[in-house]
Amino acid sequence: MSTVYLVRHGQAGTRDAYDSLSELGERQARLLGGHFIAQGIRFSSAYAGSLTRQQQTAEQIRAAYADAVVAFPTVRVDSGWDEFDLGRVYREIAPLLVAEDPEFLHEYDEIREQVRVSQGAPGARIHRRWMPCDTKVVEAWLSGRYPYSGETWDQFRERVAACRLKMLDARQESEARQENDARQENDARHENILVVTSATPLAIWTGLSLEISDQRIMRLAGAVYNASYTILRLRKEQLRLFTFNAVPHLAAPGLCTHR
Repeated sequence: MSTVYLVRHGQAGTRDAYDSLSELGERQARLLGGHFIAQGIRFSSAYAGSLTRQQQTAEQIRAAYADAVVAFPTVRVDSGWDEFDLGRVYREIAPLLVAEDPEFLHEYDEIREQVRVSQGAPGARIHRRWMPCDTKVVEAWLSGRYPYSGETWDQFRERVAACRLKMLDARQESEARQENDARQENDARHENILVVTSATPLAIWTGLSLEISDQRIMRLAGAVYNASYTILRLRKEQLRLFTFNAVPHLAAPGLCTHR
């Protein structure tokens, strides 16, 4: 059995430069690493998606362990944990929604104007809120009712779900290397695994454990805090949820964010 700690990346950048951590996001991730250390949590393996904000979050957690002189595994990069490409969804589907939905056109124009006026200020409200047209364009992508040349929702969900098999394969390889050492073999029967990902992949795995619908998965994704952690137990291919969206390390005012 493995205990999997799914971590959402820290607060990211602005809407037009989202794939990097803000200063607050770096602090959130470092605090999470400190929390894990204080709780005596040691990881036998660690994974992160290939996106910059995911990699930077993993690095801040690793740095916290290094500062405390506590061992931390090499982070394996696995693009299976990447978030879906919201920018591409907007580029391809938003023009189709604009053509048929005047309300969406108004909302979309308003977002673009607010982004322009913000001049890239990280604290501007437009960069930290999920807007109604964000929901509409994602729902349109999820439903598959418009042409889209990128990854479909079904393909995305299956990609993320397939990470279970890759994780199990990696564990079997590790156990095979340790089969001649009884003590290590016993230790390997239960291990802590860190995964740094994004809100929707985290929600997909949570949804798999709860056997819920795609629409409810997206509701879970919308609730996930930056630099939160969710704990699941993985036994063979079965997932069991123990903790969702925990942020005890972000108790100070102003540290909890969603975007």
